[in-house]
Amino acid sequence: MRMTASLVAAAAALCTAYTASAADISGAGATFPYPIYSKWADAYKKETGDSLNYQSIGSGGGIKQIQSKTVTFGASDMPLTAEQLEKDGMIQFPTVMGGVVPVVNLDGIKPGELVIDSNTLADIYLGKITKWNDPALAKLNPSAKLPNQAIAVAYRSDGSGTTFVFTEYLSKVNPEWKTKVGANTSVQWPVGIGGKGNEGVAGTVTNTKGAIGYVEYAYVKQNKMTYMRMINRDGKAVEPGSKAVQAAAAGADWAGTPGMAVIITNAPGELSWPMASATFIIMYKQPQDPAASAAALKFFDWAYSKGDAMAEELDYVPMPDNVVGLIKKVWADQIKAKM
Repeated sequence: MRMTASLVAAAAALCTAYTASAADISGAGATFPYPIYSKWADAYKKETGDSLNYQSIGSGGGIKQIQSKTVTFGASDMPLTAEQLEKDGMIQFPTVMGGVVPVVNLDGIKPGELVIDSNTLADIYLGKITKWNDPALAKLNPSAKLPNQAIAVAYRSDGSGTTFVFTEYLSKVNPEWKTKVGANTSVQWPVGIGGKGNEGVAGTVTNTKGAIGYVEYAYVKQNKMTYMRMINRDGKAVEPGSKAVQAAAAGADWAGTPGMAVIITNAPGELSWPMASATFIIMYKQPQDPAASAAALKFFDWAYSKGDAMAEELDYVPMPDNVVGLIKKVWADQIKAKM
């Protein structure tokens, strides 16, 4: 059957519009979930042909980009308050949960061999503990051969949700930290050297003898880094990983927290990882480009339905089914974009 010139033109226009819509699915922000977002994006493109462009620039950058409307969605490990969301006409929802983990570079020390508690970790980052054989570390690790070596402190130089999780936890458990440094995506660090992104801190620690840093657990696994166990709120030394994050999130009240802004650091429970966190997506209720927002929601809908196993492979914890149900209700009720 022959097509008329007008039909050919209409078909070409539809193809162009579809391609542009797919290309417009853009996001930016947290490096914490970048490994799983990247894995999801690859699988999604193979299944649907649609691409997702995610810039791993840190939570602070992601918040700025969505506020300036240069991306379809922002991503942050620091949830915005309900007041902030209402003021800007935005919603947020969690995608996965994970853990922030202290990592070190010490000759002869194996992953998980050393243990640290909250006050000792705070004192290292406050510059009060400067050597690896300090009595506080030696008391926690009586069987370890701790060297008389300077501690090289590494931190995030960019606006970072991973930093928010780290500093929010220390602010909860250490009054001096709360007073002198506080909790935010970017703080005035008392000591240390900065690295950009989880990738940057992982690289700094890997390349610096005597270093300590903090990164999301997926980066620990990918880079085969030497992590530390942590003493949690119940006084138990715990290993990082999905089970410890699940334990920390067990009592989270997603439905009852305005803006779903749940923070799960320093959670109770013998198995709970102390620096556990969800990571969030931020979108406009009335987007400038409804088609792009609809395409983004379609991607996250797919991720909730088919992405759990991929998340678990990287030791992220998928959101429970009841929470996904709450999220989809928020989409339906508040976002003006049809999937």
